[in-house]
Amino acid sequence: MLEITPVKAFKDNFIWMLHNPGSETAVAVDPGQSEPVLAWLKSRGLRLSAILITHKHIDHTGGVMDLQFAFPKVAVFGPAHETIRGIKSRLKEGDHPDIPGLQADFEVMEVPGHTEGHIAYYGEGVLFCGDTLFSAGCGGIFGGTHEQMHDSLQRIAALPPETQLYCAHEYTLANLGFAKWVEPESKAIPAREQEAQALLAKGENSVPSLLQTELQTNPFLRVGLPNVKAAAEKYVGHSLADGAEVFTAVRRWKDREYD
Repeated sequence: MLEITPVKAFKDNFIWMLHNPGSETAVAVDPGQSEPVLAWLKSRGLRLSAILITHKHIDHTGGVMDLQFAFPKVAVFGPAHETIRGIKSRLKEGDHPDIPGLQADFEVMEVPGHTEGHIAYYGEGVLFCGDTLFSAGCGGIFGGTHEQMHDSLQRIAALPPETQLYCAHEYTLANLGFAKWVEPESKAIPAREQEAQALLAKGENSVPSLLQTELQTNPFLRVGLPNVKAAAEKYVGHSLADGAEVFTAVRRWKDREYD
């Protein structure tokens, strides 16, 4: 059994802590800060055995060196195609890293777009997707291309619908606000918005989310649908040839008008 616990960092980041009950160790995913991780480990009486990194941005890597200082034997995994200080094992598509102290099997997916070498970790019914796919949204294009991001999201969309998606930020409400612009007639989006508002009002998190839910409410996974294509064409003022062009239009729409 794998326990997955969120540790908050910065304003809206999640550091995901992985732990097998009965084990004396834990694993951190995208530790942008060291202090919250160290406090969580101390509260549980655990030591850190490994770090999994999805991409190079500092809010995902900023705590790595301090955590290595605190735990000199910690294993640090990350993308093969990005330069990140502290990585000991560089991962590429299809790799199954041997993660010390964790009884779980994860396969690496290369999902470029947000950055040029972004990876995700898929296994045990979950996906740690960093900033590629958000709850009801997706990451901005900062190193890769729109076409790469579209392809990466389509690969994620093809996973089993019951996959739990662990993204790295609490952006659900803002993303649903934009989703209503794209699909104003949707009934699923306002319903999901109400659910997220209720969770947040109780001090809970709106993530993880189910892939099935994303397929119903996330415009960036729905670019193949006629109504989303029509909304994107209305925004740009001309016809769009395929899903990649629709995705590009919707992503730029959000960048320019909503964010």
